[in-house]
Amino acid sequence: MTQIGMRIPPKLGALGMESLAKWAKSIGLDVIDVPKYDQDIKHILEQNGLEVGSIDGIGAVGSTKLLNKDDAERQNAADALKEQITTIAQLDGKVIFMCLVPDDSTQSRADSFAIWKETFPDIVKHAENNDVTLAIEGWPGPAPYYPTIGCTPEMWRAMLEAIPSKHFGINYDPSHLVRLGIDYLRALEEFSDRITYCHGKDTRILSEELYESGTLPATFGAHYGFSEGSWRYTIPGQGSVDWGEVALRLDRFGYTGNIGIELEDHRFWGSLEAEQKGIIKAKEHLELYFK
Repeated sequence: MTQIGMRIPPKLGALGMESLAKWAKSIGLDVIDVPKYDQDIKHILEQNGLEVGSIDGIGAVGSTKLLNKDDAERQNAADALKEQITTIAQLDGKVIFMCLVPDDSTQSRADSFAIWKETFPDIVKHAENNDVTLAIEGWPGPAPYYPTIGCTPEMWRAMLEAIPSKHFGINYDPSHLVRLGIDYLRALEEFSDRITYCHGKDTRILSEELYESGTLPATFGAHYGFSEGSWRYTIPGQGSVDWGEVALRLDRFGYTGNIGIELEDHRFWGSLEAEQKGIIKAKEHLELYFK
């Protein structure tokens, strides 16, 4: 049975971990994905009958110096990540979430991949020795360069060939694949044995906006939050993703991890009440298939 959890949106996060954990348990969540993990957070989760899901790696959100062209900058970032891996392992954490966006957004994905290929084998070896797994997020990064590596099948194939360790894999988030025009079910089939975590987030394609600006970011700004024009992120069940089919295939492939709701939907944002409503609605849809 796949457990359902959530990443922490800002208003819920402002409650503090104790109040957040109590609320999460009260609505039937099993897991919390956390931006950091220490003994205090571990204790709070356990006291409330919850488990830790993924843990943000250093530089996981935003940009990372792990892909910096400067050797010293890159080594410092790698050492910090390995130290974090050791600490997380000591607390029995298992999955580190990472989004590989270079701190120079103009750096090409090919250049970033070449740097990654030199830097990451040693990091993944350290993770393997500590029984920790890295889950690479598929957000393509900010416009106009979309510099993230690890967001398309082309890149996944090259990265997973370079590092065959099962301690390095994909955070499967179909919302990014839908907005990029990638077949999210075909990707699930091809990379099923390297999916190490899942996000519960959806994307709706906006036909009128698609006519107006095509797949380019809207010239004068998107009409909605969490959008660039022709698409917008939504909670599960209100976009293009067939979650019943996703759940069926994950089960067939033997996936034993969690699915963490990532709330990025303008209708459920901006207030504590809105975030709570969005998490509850997302959970209700996912548990139709994952419980």
